[in-house]
Amino acid sequence: MRVVYAPRQRVLARQTLAAAVDPFHLPGLGRLAAPDSTTILLAPTPAAFRAATGGRAPEWAGGVAIPAARTLVLPAYPAAGVRPVQAAVTLRHEIAHLVLHERLPPGIPRWFDEGYAEVAAGGWDVESAWQLRVAFVVGGVPPLDSLALGWPRGAERARLAYLLSATAVDYLHRRGGERGLTLLFASWRERGSLEAALRSTYGITLDQFEAEWRRDVRRRHGWLLGLANAAVIWSLAAVLAMVAWIPRRRRNRARMEAMRAEERMLPPPREDGVDLEYPLPEAEEEEEPEGR
Repeated sequence: MRVVYAPRQRVLARQTLAAAVDPFHLPGLGRLAAPDSTTILLAPTPAAFRAATGGRAPEWAGGVAIPAARTLVLPAYPAAGVRPVQAAVTLRHEIAHLVLHERLPPGIPRWFDEGYAEVAAGGWDVESAWQLRVAFVVGGVPPLDSLALGWPRGAERARLAYLLSATAVDYLHRRGGERGLTLLFASWRERGSLEAALRSTYGITLDQFEAEWRRDVRRRHGWLLGLANAAVIWSLAAVLAMVAWIPRRRRNRARMEAMRAEERMLPPPREDGVDLEYPLPEAEEEEEPEGR
């Protein structure tokens, strides 16, 4: 294995090489490192990145794997949308591509290739799940009933496609466990296609798997959409309650003003502190004293 780098990136090159030869868990395949004879190219500039990938990599790509050449191309410069803490995840993601293409026959579906790399690299986590749920609410992904195991064009759609593909592989992993995924890969190598491997391992077709996956996505990640709809309903109910409450408040205010007006018509309290009784009794005429 070798790392190609610019002289000023010697430290980064050593760190990258150490991480590449360190085995990590790949579901259904065991603990593996980058395949032997892998070349990792650290592109020092965007121009070098484009040149190394033949100009075919999208501008938002955090790395590129070229399985036929057993080569990884990684940006060694600040890339848009790629945080430094994601460097290790990106490296594992690209290594997973090389391992998958080394262990399986040609014709791996794009959604499985990218979804497996996301899950194996640890890129699919709680934060990603919430990003997907919010995307459903704001309309960033197709309706759940129209989801398909395809791969769209465009940066925004592609980013969400990574999340959706990860849910598909994650569901397949949860469905049969580690043992099921191991048997799936063995059958895939023997029979030559994912469709045939699904039939022999799980007894389902690819269409049946897609239907199961769609239901699983709806149950695990689409509930926020229903919650948002419920929130809209409750918000509307609150507005209606407010509209009904305003006239009542006006009536109560009018009653309070009338009561205050009545209070202002009452005589002031006596200075001797003796309570007055209402209505006031009529004053009795005092008898004149008899004259002497």
